[in-house]
Amino acid sequence: MKRLTHPLAPEGAADYTDPTFSSELIAWQKAHGRHALPWQNTRDAYLVWLSEIMLQQTQVSAVLGYYARFLERFPTLRSLAEAPVEDVMAQWAGLGYYTRARNLHKCAQRVVADYDGVFPSDPALLAELPGIGRSTAAAIAAFSSGTRAAIMDGNVKRVFARVFGIDAFPGEKKVEQAMWLRAEALLPEQGIESYTQGLMDMGATLCTRSSPDCGRCPMQPRCVAYATDRVKELPVRKPKKASPEKHATMLVIIDHGQVLLEQRPASGIWGGLLSLPELDGHTLAEDGDVPPPDAAALLAAVNLFGEMEMHERLMTVTHVFTHYKLHIAPLLVTLARRAPFAGGGRHVWLDAARVADAALPAPVKKLLLELLGDSAAAQGRMF
Repeated sequence: MKRLTHPLAPEGAADYTDPTFSSELIAWQKAHGRHALPWQNTRDAYLVWLSEIMLQQTQVSAVLGYYARFLERFPTLRSLAEAPVEDVMAQWAGLGYYTRARNLHKCAQRVVADYDGVFPSDPALLAELPGIGRSTAAAIAAFSSGTRAAIMDGNVKRVFARVFGIDAFPGEKKVEQAMWLRAEALLPEQGIESYTQGLMDMGATLCTRSSPDCGRCPMQPRCVAYATDRVKELPVRKPKKASPEKHATMLVIIDHGQVLLEQRPASGIWGGLLSLPELDGHTLAEDGDVPPPDAAALLAAVNLFGEMEMHERLMTVTHVFTHYKLHIAPLLVTLARRAPFAGGGRHVWLDAARVADAALPAPVKKLLLELLGDSAAAQGRMF
């Protein structure tokens, strides 16, 4: 088994050494942990890497279906690297945090170009690839190569904060550095795969954020949070900031069975996805009400694509991002005559039948699927 220490790991980890922690965790994982997930029981780094990226900030239940469909479309690393990025985004649509999908594609291309399609086993080299940070690199190396390296995701921070009574916000630099020290010191000499999976399983199934199952936890006898009745208080939460609210007016221009879509910039919210054209982007709002659009601005925007026949304000849709809440006001627009543009540049006319498979933001896809279904029945003249 390889033993590697991440180059950024500080010295002094021996202060936290405790071999019984890893032995107890490994024994619990082998008896009670998860063993049948589709990315387990394999040394295929492609399968492990894909699962680790999908599981970043996303629960297992949400990933399972996407993981299977993604592998059906891209069964190998090379097939992913050679695919158009639009196809990758389409398979990812709805899973969220779309930078992951763009980095996934870039990473596949890098591994093919730099490592002949074989992921390196050194976490330091893995961490240099797009979309792979220190913790993810360690997980990939541990599961695919048996490399002895420490992970530190949200589950691990929660387990450590409770078991060891860390009474400070884990996101603070000094606190996080100390947690990395502890993570390095607690690594077992043998059984890194079961140990790493055990940390993940404990955080996901027992030491959960809101409903921890302390009665079944193997760490209960040593857990400081349990002994001091602070399980609900730890880990210390980040001080809350007021979540800003924004609004956006989106144009739902439908004509002859097609809907007009716009390619969003590669960076930013919904980067690289197709979406509905917007009048003013995401604008700060004082409340959830979206003001009516300026008539001249609306006419000018629609005139780029044809002569407007009528427009109708639809029900506001609210979508919550991690850092702000967006209130979307869709404007259903029908055309008397479509402008003769070929669909080049950032805009494209998409057949309504293809909306379900298009790389669209989840709220936009839901809106269109509901609307097109109703419109097909009630307003056949648009189609």
